Formats: sequence, C-alpha cells, structure tokens
Amino acid sequence: MSEQGELVVITGMTGAGRSTAAKELEDLGWFVVDNLPPELVGDVVRLVDERRGQRQPIAVVVDVRAGEFFGALQERLANGLGSRRTSVLFLEASVDALVRRQEAARRPHPLQGGGRLIDGIDREREVMAPLRGDADLVIDTTELNVHQLKERVARAFGHPDALRLLVTVVSFGFKYGIPVDSDLLADMRFLPNPYWVPELRDQTGQDPEVAAYVKERDDAQAFLDRFVPVVQTVTAGYLREGKRFMTVAIGCTGGKHRSVAMTEEIAARLRALGYQARATHRDLGRE
Repeated sequence: MSEQGELVVITGMTGAGRSTAAKELEDLGWFVVDNLPPELVGDVVRLVDERRGQRQPIAVVVDVRAGEFFGALQERLANGLGSRRTSVLFLEASVDALVRRQEAARRPHPLQGGGRLIDGIDREREVMAPLRGDADLVIDTTELNVHQLKERVARAFGHPDALRLLVTVVSFGFKYGIPVDSDLLADMRFLPNPYWVPELRDQTGQDPEVAAYVKERDDAQAFLDRFVPVVQTVTAGYLREGKRFMTVAIGCTGGKHRSVAMTEEIAARLRALGYQARATHRDLGRE
C-alpha cells in the first residue's frame, strides 16, 4: 500500500455487479461506503484521513440512486478529491444480462418509473455514457460469475498479499466440541497421548519435549506428508472460487498436547511453502 491511500469510485449499470465489487474491496481492507451522494465524497475522505490515516484506501459506490446528486459526480472528479490518487471503476453488462439479473432480484429499476424495465436500463445507459468514457477501468460482467468478478477487482486494486489465501490452523479438544467454522478437520487421537507420560503431562504441545514425542513418530510424519498436500489442493480451489480464508481444525482429546504440536507443525510447513498460515490454539489452558 502506498503512503497515500487510493480512492476508487465504483459506478456503472444497475445489476452489473457494483455491490460485489464493493464487498470484494471491503474484504481486501478498503473502507467502503455505498450509495454516497457525490457532494459527500470529500467529507468521507477527510473523516477517514483523520480517523484511520491517509494510507487507508477508500472506495465509494455512486450511481443513479443518488438522483439529482449524481450529475455532480463528474464535476467533483474533474476538480479533484484532495491529494489521493482517484480512479473510476465502471461496471457494465449487456441488456439481456441486466434484464435477467434485475428480474431475478425482483426489484424495479431506479429509472424505470411507470415504464418497462428495459426503458429504465436505456435511460441509465444514456445518463452513464459520459462517466463511462472517463472511467479508468471498465469491466463488462456479462460473461462473468461472482467469483470471476471478485478476482478481476482484486487483481486491479488489491495489494499482492491480499490475493493470497490466509490459512488458520487451529487446535481444539473434542471434549469441548468441534470448531463450527472449520473447513477441514483432522483427528490426532490416533497418536499416543503424552498425557499418560508423567514427565510430559503438565507440559503442552508447544513445549519441545512434547512436540518431539508427538511428531517424531513414523505415523505422525506419514500423516503430515499426506495431509499438507491435501490442504494445498483445497487452497488452490478456494482461491479459484474467490475464497480467501480457510480454517483447518486439528483435534485431540483435550486440545493440549497432540493437536497443539501438530497444528504448529502444519502451519510451519505451509509457511515454508509460501502460504500465509498461522497457528492458534482454541482450548489450550482450559485444563
């Protein structure tokens, strides 16, 4: 991210994916405001600069829902919006695609009035034409699904690190319940329990002696050698489908020894492969 955060104005045709683009930028860490009158864009920039600093990127969604205020947008853009680098993202689609999406949403077009849906689309395209001509990036979403649109937005405006999957590997104890947000789950109760070794009982899987006891077994190494590639396969699919967060849950009886040691090792192996991976321990300290 640059020293001066970027300002992106998201606009375009109703049904072309403005909300999807805005949500994607929000997931990437942008401060997003939807349906903002153009006159207030400068105020939003000032407030964000004061509260979050000038490095915080901002995205505002401005469209024909602003009514009579919409005509002021081009003037505001021409006069500049402070020292931030400003760009316009314009989303459009074919008439057939817009009609199909609007009918699926079962909502009237904002410019439809008492006429047909296609009349509202035609009026909107006419109003939008000058702004489309000045846009920095135009994305035609006619043939794009939600995941493909999110990827296009992320590649255009996301920090390189934001395009990587964040993997959280969490240890837990089965006796406290399975994490409800887990995407993958593995059971470490097939490994010998350090609890039954007197000198290891009071230690945890973060202690070197316990970690060695758990990980140095042949079956533990065989599991790690097979499980980490499974995680890699799933993460590739998640990125393809537009998901950027994944939780891998590793369980044992109490969440103190085996799951903790294996969670640390799995996260370390994923980081060595270039993933953003962190280890966390839900139930450590409960016993």
